[in-house]
Formats: sequence, C-alpha cells, structure tokens
Amino acid sequence: MQTVIHAGAAFHVRDEGPRDGRVVMFANSLGTDLRVWDALVPLLPAGLRLVRFDKRGHGLSDAPPAPYDMDTLIGDAEAICTALDLHDITFVGLSIGGMIGQGLAARRPDLLRALVLMDTAATMGSADMWRDRIAAIRAQGIAALAAPILERWFTAPFRAADPDFRLWANMLTRTPVEGYVGCCAAIAGADLSASTRSLSLPVLALCGAEDGSSPPDLVRATAELCGAAFHLIAGAGHLPCVEAPAATARLICDFLERTRP
Repeated sequence: MQTVIHAGAAFHVRDEGPRDGRVVMFANSLGTDLRVWDALVPLLPAGLRLVRFDKRGHGLSDAPPAPYDMDTLIGDAEAICTALDLHDITFVGLSIGGMIGQGLAARRPDLLRALVLMDTAATMGSADMWRDRIAAIRAQGIAALAAPILERWFTAPFRAADPDFRLWANMLTRTPVEGYVGCCAAIAGADLSASTRSLSLPVLALCGAEDGSSPPDLVRATAELCGAAFHLIAGAGHLPCVEAPAATARLICDFLERTRP
C-alpha cells in the first residue's frame, strides 16, 4: 500500500516490480477499484513495473464531494506519475480509466509510450443519461441500480455460476456515492474525440464481445478514430480482465512486445 497526495486528496497506489522495469500503469472502471486487475497482472511478462491506483472516489482513495470533471481525473493520474517518477509508460485504461488514458496521452505525450483502451470510448453515453443515473443514485443509492449495471458488466454464465460474482457486486455497491456520481459527472461532461483523433502513439483497443456498457461498435469507432488495432474478447462483458484474463493478457503481451523500447 502506498499513498500519493494530490490537490488535498489521498490516492491509494500499488507499485509492484523492479523500479527499473518497463512501466505498465492501470486505471480502473466506474464502480471498481484496483483489484479489478488482480487476475490479469500475474499473466503479464516478468520484470515489468506494474502501477495500479484507485481513482478519485473509489477504493481506498479519498472521495471528495461531487461533481468531478475529466480534467481533474487526468490530473490525478498525472500527479501519480510525477510522484512515482514514472516515464515511458504503457497505460492500460478500462472504461472511465480508458478516458483518463486518452486524456493523459494527449496532455503528456512525453510520459506515455503506448496506450491500451479497454471497453472505453472518446465519449460514453449522453449527458442526459448520466444526469438521470446521478439523480437515481442520489435518491435510491447504488444498490437500487446494481442489478442492471451488473448485467451490463458480466455475461449471463458468469453471473449465474461464478462465486466471485457476489464479491464484484459488493465492490460496486460499496463504492462511495460521492465517488460514483462524481465520476458519472466527469463522463457526462467529457468529449475527447478531437484530442484522441490527434494521438500519435501506438494504441490497442479491446472490448468484451458482450459488453453492455461500452458496446463493441462504440469501442471500435474510437479505435478507428486514433488508428488503433481492435480486438473483440469472446465470453466477456464490460470487464474482460475479470471474465477472460488469459485472452486479455495474450493481447496485451503481444502489444507490449510490439512496442518494446
């Protein structure tokens, strides 16, 4: 466990592997924390420096009052890079974490070597949709909306048979309300199309074939926007690193090999 303080907020960071290893940095999705990568990271090559963090309002990081904006979330990631003296980063972002990655790549091209966009897009949903979700959660709590969210996250077989499903449901419903709705507001206000179109670093785009939150066509459109290779991951929903870690790891390992220094 490591703490980085930025703009008055404390961020939970996990920094593993050799200090001089190639840096792979991960940013998680809405309603999850850095444990969303637990099944994936052991499948990556030895010798990497693996950096994970709980974004603002999630996990063990502070949850300041909502709303948040995307510039703030990108700034949080940038501050963690500075605090840990990270360079030449391959950034792997899932959902809102992928939006953070797109923004960081545009703001700090000197920091990033390559970018993996997983189940994400340059714009995600309409502002009205996110405002409606914020209002519903404010009125009823996250648990009242958990069932349809989890249906979009996971395939039916996983929801029916995997014992870990209950733990992922707990992770979602125990997310601080301020953190969840704060990040909803950040997504609602974000259109990264122009800056993502201008990216020149290598980009890999991945999507669970049964993703109900960021459907494949949405992710594919963002891949085309920045010239990224696009891959569907069979048997996975919105969190392929959870449902199909081996298939996800194979694609990331190949990308790391092709973009090695």
